[in-house]
Amino acid sequence: MCPSRVQQGEQRGWIVPIGGAEHKQHDARILERFVALCGGSGADIVVIPTASQLPDTGTRYEEVFSGLGAGRVTVLDFDTRRDAGEANRLARIEQASGIFFTGGNQLRIATLLGGTPVAKLIRTRNAHGVHVGGTSAGASILSEHMIAFGKEGLSPTAGSVRLAPGLGLTNRFVIDQHFRQRDRLGRLLAALAYNPFAIGIGLDEDTAAFIRPDNTLEVEGSGAVTVVDAGELQFSSLDRAGEDQPICLLGLKIHILTAGATFNLHTRRASSGTLAVNKNAH
Repeated sequence: MCPSRVQQGEQRGWIVPIGGAEHKQHDARILERFVALCGGSGADIVVIPTASQLPDTGTRYEEVFSGLGAGRVTVLDFDTRRDAGEANRLARIEQASGIFFTGGNQLRIATLLGGTPVAKLIRTRNAHGVHVGGTSAGASILSEHMIAFGKEGLSPTAGSVRLAPGLGLTNRFVIDQHFRQRDRLGRLLAALAYNPFAIGIGLDEDTAAFIRPDNTLEVEGSGAVTVVDAGELQFSSLDRAGEDQPICLLGLKIHILTAGATFNLHTRRASSGTLAVNKNAH
């Protein structure tokens, strides 16, 4: 699928992938910022816990967002593909100022929502200014190309990643989460070997990429965001590598960004952002 077209005079909503295990009570600055972005006390947030099969996941986020000051929070779960076509559920999404996907299994979201009226509506609403976030599996599903599963390790191999279609809010990047904690650099590099057009975004836990309508990524949280740019890839041995053989990749650029740093997904330029402090200020 293709991202929905932004109409003239409108701005796309923010896209907010989170690396998982974000703080929910003390120092919950990522979720606090998401609530503020969606309107603060006027925020109307729909939580979609479809990735999780734990019965209390949606309720937990409903309590968290309400505790952070959101004016209205509704949990919408989808257990069958038929659910994704129900008029009352579509109407509720139409009303929301923010949509949030919880963690769990990203393939479960793709299986239940992919190609349904709900998936199309969320793309359309984001193109019309509604903000969409997700954590862990809920982060992976946001882009057009999604890492479904893969192997841990630093070195990419042809078989270290499996890709699947995501929700398709954007085709500019591929996301991986729990990045440092689960040693996932190799599988992100392998994903870019398959699709060098995309930019790889590796999100540590309790770390988010707040992606503005102008495609500038702002880092928030306690960890780092690893940005891998294959736009000037000079050589790849993917076509001749066996399933478990390492892939040779030449010409990659890697940036490690922490809170305050930025990366423009259009120009492919990184900036120290608010981390750049004038020496004379001390």
